[in-house]
Amino acid sequence: MTENANATHEAEIDNSNRSTTPQSDTFLNFISSSWADRVDELPAELPVAKFAADRRAALAALFADKRLVIAAGALKQRSNDTFYPYRPHSAFAHLTGWGSESEPGAILVIEASGETTLFFRERAGRDSDEFFANPEIGEFWIGPRPSLAQVSALLGVQAKHLAEFAAHDDDLTLDDADLARAASELRLVKDAYELAEMQHAVDATQRGFDEVLASLGDASAHPRGERIVEGVFNQRARLDGNEVGYETIAAAGDHACTLHWIRNDGPVHEGDLLLLDAGVELDSLYTADITRTVPISGTFSETQRRVYETVLEAADAARAIVKPGIRFSDVHDAAMTVIERATREWGFLPESDGTPYHRRYMVHGTSHHLGLDVHDCAQARREMYMEGILEPGMVFTIEPGLYFQPDDLTVPAEFRGIGVRIEDDIVVTEDGCVNLSANIPRTADDVEQWVRGARQA
Repeated sequence: MTENANATHEAEIDNSNRSTTPQSDTFLNFISSSWADRVDELPAELPVAKFAADRRAALAALFADKRLVIAAGALKQRSNDTFYPYRPHSAFAHLTGWGSESEPGAILVIEASGETTLFFRERAGRDSDEFFANPEIGEFWIGPRPSLAQVSALLGVQAKHLAEFAAHDDDLTLDDADLARAASELRLVKDAYELAEMQHAVDATQRGFDEVLASLGDASAHPRGERIVEGVFNQRARLDGNEVGYETIAAAGDHACTLHWIRNDGPVHEGDLLLLDAGVELDSLYTADITRTVPISGTFSETQRRVYETVLEAADAARAIVKPGIRFSDVHDAAMTVIERATREWGFLPESDGTPYHRRYMVHGTSHHLGLDVHDCAQARREMYMEGILEPGMVFTIEPGLYFQPDDLTVPAEFRGIGVRIEDDIVVTEDGCVNLSANIPRTADDVEQWVRGARQA
């Protein structure tokens, strides 16, 4: 826990070489006077508030005799006196319902009695120099900030000034492995609010994909066309949400064989494939995670289609087994059975001896949980995650792929440089599953039609 309860950023900033605001009494009287009265209407309580209260109660029940301290986190320094856009810790957002509007440095405290208090640095009064002279939190610099009463009404919790927070020696914080694990595992099963947000995030992502396809002509004409793809999608994320949920992968041609290609500085050539892995993060901070691989010209080559349809078969095989009661790891196994069979039939693998040679062409896993983090619940125990039993309300990806590196001599020349991934966001239901991204074209024929239609629009 930070020693300075009023700290909202992780680095001390030296402002000695910046001009200073006048501090004379005459100036202070002038700048702090003649302001219109604030109209501080209290907002309606957010729909998420009752769900967040249930989440806090569930977590507190696991640590009945402990005081839990959940920090939102400080602003992260980018360079010198500039900071990255603020995003609170996911556990804090989950337990408060406070998303993109969260205040840096805020702290949620759940007492052993169950009483909950949210501490944050309230806005400065206009009679203080902080109001106009503090570039980190001053209203002249970053705009109006909320009052304690407004946040309390919004989230349905008691709110106090951050200066009133006092750490106790026996506090349990997110630095504690048991609390971090429990907070992570609490998100494995999504409630009704979360499931609705996940669908909204997927729908916004679909709009971004549509706009990317409409921009392929411009992208193909620019030497750094991947940047156009990235920019078009990221604009949709800012319009419909808070941000992208992770760095957009706009991988054209053989860049699609690099699993986390985020440089996005290459050309987008007609005849190649574009692998777009992207997701919109909403203001609630829930994110989608979708991948589609499309023929830039609107038509797959014979080999491209062969690879694409194999990946689609693997995705469909994995989704077909999803239902409550199976192991999470079974989903991966179902997809890999298809990948192994196809690459063996194509003659790419050595004689079978129990070695998973097919993993050369798909080294990543098929699924990961999804929610507030793109790789959600990552601190959960393995027996709850990889070996966990599926339950209704779990949300995860299914994303098999095949990647044939441009210099891979184990495959014929026509396969080299082809990378295909198909990724959907799946929610487990009482008797099976629902593909939240089913409306985004998936079959080879539908994808070709989608690209042609978008480019002709």
